Amino acid sequence: MSRKPRFVLPGVPQHIVQRGHNRGACFFNEFHYKYYIDMVRSSAEHNDCAVHAYCLMTNHVHLLVTPFTEFGLSHFMQDIGRKFVRYVNRASERRGTLWEGRYRANLVDSEAYLLTCMRYIELNPVRAGMVQHAGEYPWSSYASNAYGKDSGLIQPHPTFLNLHAEDGARQAFYRELFSNRMDEYILSSIREALNQELVLGRDDFKEYVAKLVQRQVRPGKPGRPAIRESGRPYLYYVI
Repeated sequence: MSRKPRFVLPGVPQHIVQRGHNRGACFFNEFHYKYYIDMVRSSAEHNDCAVHAYCLMTNHVHLLVTPFTEFGLSHFMQDIGRKFVRYVNRASERRGTLWEGRYRANLVDSEAYLLTCMRYIELNPVRAGMVQHAGEYPWSSYASNAYGKDSGLIQPHPTFLNLHAEDGARQAFYRELFSNRMDEYILSSIREALNQELVLGRDDFKEYVAKLVQRQVRPGKPGRPAIRESGRPYLYYVI
């Protein structure tokens, strides 16, 4: 079965996940996490991409990235993958790949779902039971987005900046978003969009994507009506 072709719209954020081979670990000590972050930083700069959020779990990574060129995202991920595998193999005296095939990614409607995706990414360690609060986990972008810690990596998206003109007030508003649990419907919608590489957005975002990529946009599962309940996401395939 042939792979669905990737599509990238310069200037539109993408939620990316790459998993370890056979769901195995891809980070074995703190130096691996630090090296991966360094690779993300340098690769983003080299390939004209902006990283808005990340979380490095033991056996997978989440990234929220806006590419500004047609091939920026694929080159960004290729650079990170190759360099990181070489580094870990050499440091750990191992062979073979770390990754489970190609990464998964989906377009994100920034006006409606960018902040939701940021929360989803940074709350991964909490949902996994590793920590009680996102701020306790050292390998995510939470400290940068919620407290303004300068990592040299995170570039705030305009949607995030629009929360408030002042940094302190903006960060306080962002922290407040983490005081409530994420709705289970939203969680499942994000996972479905990512796992099936769908478009996650409102109806007008669907039309925007369809116009730009010049492809048909339709509901993802035959026989299942599109969800049109107020305040809930729309999931669409781009084919």
